[in-house]
Amino acid sequence: MPRSTQRQGSTDHSQRKQADHSPPAPTTINQLLHNYPIVHPINKIPFNSIPFLIPNQTMKPSPNQTMKPSSSSCLFFFLCLLQCEASGIVRQGDALNKFYFNNRAGRSSSSWASSLHSVSDLESKVYDNSGLKEDDKVVGLPGQPDDVHFNQYAGYVTVDRANGRALFYYFAETVENSGSKPLVLWLNGGPGCSSLGYGAMEELGPFRVMSDGKSLYRNPYAWNEVANVLFLESPAGVGFSYSNTTSDYAKSGDRRTAIDALVFLVNWFERFPEYKGRDFFITGESYAGHYVPQLAHAILHHNDRLINLKGIAIGNAVINDETDAKGLFDYFWTHALIADETIVAIHKFCNFSPDTQQQPPECDRAVEEANQVFNEVDIYNIYAPLCFSSGVTPTPKLPSIENFDPCTSNYVEAYLNNPEVQKALHANVTKLNYTWSGCSQVIRSWSDQPSTMLPIIHELLSNGIRVLKYSGDIDGRVPVTSTRYSLNKLKLKVKASWRAWMLNSEVGGYTMMYDHNLTFATVRGAGHEVPSYQPARALEMIKSFLQESGFQ
Repeated sequence: MPRSTQRQGSTDHSQRKQADHSPPAPTTINQLLHNYPIVHPINKIPFNSIPFLIPNQTMKPSPNQTMKPSSSSCLFFFLCLLQCEASGIVRQGDALNKFYFNNRAGRSSSSWASSLHSVSDLESKVYDNSGLKEDDKVVGLPGQPDDVHFNQYAGYVTVDRANGRALFYYFAETVENSGSKPLVLWLNGGPGCSSLGYGAMEELGPFRVMSDGKSLYRNPYAWNEVANVLFLESPAGVGFSYSNTTSDYAKSGDRRTAIDALVFLVNWFERFPEYKGRDFFITGESYAGHYVPQLAHAILHHNDRLINLKGIAIGNAVINDETDAKGLFDYFWTHALIADETIVAIHKFCNFSPDTQQQPPECDRAVEEANQVFNEVDIYNIYAPLCFSSGVTPTPKLPSIENFDPCTSNYVEAYLNNPEVQKALHANVTKLNYTWSGCSQVIRSWSDQPSTMLPIIHELLSNGIRVLKYSGDIDGRVPVTSTRYSLNKLKLKVKASWRAWMLNSEVGGYTMMYDHNLTFATVRGAGHEVPSYQPARALEMIKSFLQESGFQ
């Protein structure tokens, strides 16, 4: 177990078998579909799918029974791009595709909220964190540049002592005046992808990894220029976060993720008491379109006065299945990625309603044709080059923050699997029997996921929580069209009309405001991971949101 758990007087896991790494027990699901081969667009590595959830069905097949996928299962669907197995580098959106293909929503947002309210043992999971802050201080990272003048911390926070479940965090305080700046939590999506690897090392963290996989260079557009930024690897099984009870990995889901994140925060604030009551914002991207509002909702309903939640920001985020699907195909057509007859057939024959159980064969054929896009371009930035390298370079290339390197994930994976780096981060203290990867190799099922976040977002707005929904405008995975369709379903009045926002005398994107403090913004020239592609514009955007200064 991490140091925090041992100090709490629980079992010393250095003397205990770390975990039973046999395959996780099967999760109870509504309908089991047969393995369906999917091909990764670059590496062409086949992947066999895991159980796929169909809403509103109670049929429970026998363990050995296979069932033919319904037409509707092959549609949601727009998800042909699957995560590589451990033999390849994965992308955050790849995990999202895998998830949607394998796990169709099985619960409504209202049932999710009700189940969260049943949590009554939060106080029993507040552990003794005295002295752990200084233990977590990072003296320096291998390959770190010399001009570092901010505090870094990293380590584990126990969220379930009985099962030995602990989440890993990395925290970078602001360069100046950390005592007066807000606290920002960043969550990557997947589900199952690392906020340390993606958020901290590829997007908005203080460092980027050079092509040798050993050296770091400063990110001048890091978000800790304007806030104290906390990166959380969540849920257990992601990155360095783990459980000593392997069956936990088969119980992963939206509800467990939100509750564990809430328990993490309550304990983290005990470890860093100076941040109690500080203005607090939750941010993230992709499937964090679920994580972020759900965690905010949990904080709201547990009325924890230690957590002064002010707002949430989610980028290129999954928030409503129906409009996410419709917007995806419309984006493909408007950006000349699919033929006229393909979009005409999709509009004519496909029904994206979450209640739809079967699609006509004409829809299946049109969707299959549209999904060829995943094999042809980088869907996370439709104009970006592809990475054809399988590793790092012997000597580092001259880095450039402004010019996106499509092989960055290779460098990050090499860096975070370096034992000296793990030691400096106080990570991998239990010596996991798998390597760190950008997206989880051990989470193989997802137990619950609402088809929409719109009711939760509406409730947050009604309770005075500010919301920023932003979109990189060249992301084809959760495109700007999907976001616009989703926000329109909230039926809010427009407070400030559509206009350009500027940075350095150039258009940084476009924005509009709705009643109840909902802001929608695009980031021009950015893909799925906005700060990776447009770091300066991303920093200006989050600064405007945190400071309520409005877009210029």
